[in-house]
Amino acid sequence: MSTAAVTYTTPTTPLTRRVRAYFAPVNRAAGQPTIFDPSVNGSFNLDSPPSPWIDLGWIADFSRTSASSVGVLNVGSPAAPQVQMREMIGASVAFRFLAWKKLSMALSAGSEHMNLLAPASALAANGSGSTGKPAVTLLPGSTATTLYLPSANLASFHAGQMVVADLDYGGQTGFVGSGVSAAYVRSAASVNNDPDYVRRVSFNVALVASVSGTALTLAQALPAGAPVTNMRLQVIEGFVDREGGSFFQEWSALFVMLGEQRERILYHYPRLQPMGGAHESIETLIPLLDWITLSASFRAMPVIDANDGEQVLCFRSFLPSPMTLL
Repeated sequence: MSTAAVTYTTPTTPLTRRVRAYFAPVNRAAGQPTIFDPSVNGSFNLDSPPSPWIDLGWIADFSRTSASSVGVLNVGSPAAPQVQMREMIGASVAFRFLAWKKLSMALSAGSEHMNLLAPASALAANGSGSTGKPAVTLLPGSTATTLYLPSANLASFHAGQMVVADLDYGGQTGFVGSGVSAAYVRSAASVNNDPDYVRRVSFNVALVASVSGTALTLAQALPAGAPVTNMRLQVIEGFVDREGGSFFQEWSALFVMLGEQRERILYHYPRLQPMGGAHESIETLIPLLDWITLSASFRAMPVIDANDGEQVLCFRSFLPSPMTLL
């Protein structure tokens, strides 16, 4: 019996067209980032990232910068280098988001990112949105994609609306927001004891696909999953961010470069915080038509690698194309 000869490929320079970005929440209160394990999930379908990673699509002008420095200990006469040590570690990453959505806006702005609650009538105007219409209580049995409401409230909702589901603010301090640490409250007075404040900053938003006699069906799952007891629902008109503010967003990030020969380069930053404020780039495609993208830059914060206790900022992984010699 004959066996077909196996053809091996010699390594070549990776060729890639684009970079794709994925982000996942950091539990700020517990100090726990989302860790991506390339040995488990390195070959995931780019259109279906493993939970809780959120696909933010293809990005442009991706660049990485190392700010780490190495010192040397010189010994003897004449002095000669004997030992090297890492004096400082630092890294940053910058790129442009090609799509405007809540998370890409929040990441590019850096500070609190707010939902524009559908406003109640006859209220004073405010730059980050007025007081919202009263929230509606969700009924038991609601899921991440189906929200059951009292029948008397269903007429207030229709397909195509954006909604936010989260708890009332109850005077707590610290990080707030279901699923994502969306803001840090220093005191109840600083947010005017507003029961809608958590929903104002929450990332637990979705688009309504349809309305039945008992529930709203969502076009996308709520990021925080099935609603918990006492969550309430409000309609939102859009999103708003601000230049300034004392809160820093922090997210885990994964950037994937897919090679033409099916090789894959992955950059995993467990903790990224923004280095600048809201900024967009405007490029002219044709006369009278501009392309507006969201510019973002981040500083990497350290984590401890559980395998050897080393302090690191980024993990770079390479998955060779099939049957490539090593």
